[in-house]
Amino acid sequence: MIKISHVTKKYGKEIIVDDLSLSIKEGTIFGFLGPNGAGKTTTLKIILSLIKDYDGIITIGGEMTMDAKTKEKIGFMPEDPYFYDHLTGLEFLKFCGELFNYSREKNNGYYLNILDQVGLYDARSMMVRNYSKGMKQRLGLAQALVNDPDYIFLDEPLDGLDPIGRADIKNIIKGLKKRKKTVFFSSHILSDIEELCDEIGIINKGKLLYSGSVKKFCRGSAFEEKFVEVIKNEKRTGNR
Repeated sequence: MIKISHVTKKYGKEIIVDDLSLSIKEGTIFGFLGPNGAGKTTTLKIILSLIKDYDGIITIGGEMTMDAKTKEKIGFMPEDPYFYDHLTGLEFLKFCGELFNYSREKNNGYYLNILDQVGLYDARSMMVRNYSKGMKQRLGLAQALVNDPDYIFLDEPLDGLDPIGRADIKNIIKGLKKRKKTVFFSSHILSDIEELCDEIGIINKGKLLYSGSVKKFCRGSAFEEKFVEVIKNEKRTGNR
């Protein structure tokens, strides 16, 4: 379980994440959504210990996220992944794999299999500088899976993909759930959240507005319609 308890993050006097508490079950796909600037990426970075100056407690699988053993179980795809353009796709993935303790046990076949999963096998020997944006998105997902993590955090993983690429990545995410992996999926694309996620959390201005199942959230209404209603209601309440 991923457990976030009373997390608050401030920059000066501005509150970016406001007393946020969430529990995410093992083996589920959890969608984290909200308008631009809602605090999604900041929250994600806090969970992953990329931001360390905050109030509150976060545990993953019952362990503190700062623990080295916990980090071995985590995969992360940022919204804008950074790549070493002078490497080939295979070389880059092997470089990422070497950051983990198990890397000596893995051979080329292991990394080629991951590239095949994300549709980059044929581009394995191509320099990353020659990859399209969609190909880089696929490579970003590959590096998030390189350590076979139990917990995968994805920040806008479908951005920049064509329809075929989107379908491929969605199938990979669904496959992760079948393998009992826990996926934390941040996105502003509501149709993707509705299709992929078991449960969702909605955040705006750092505050959690809803947490629970997609079905319970909709209650017979269209997902987008309900989302807009919740955000607008919060804005009206907040402006009073």
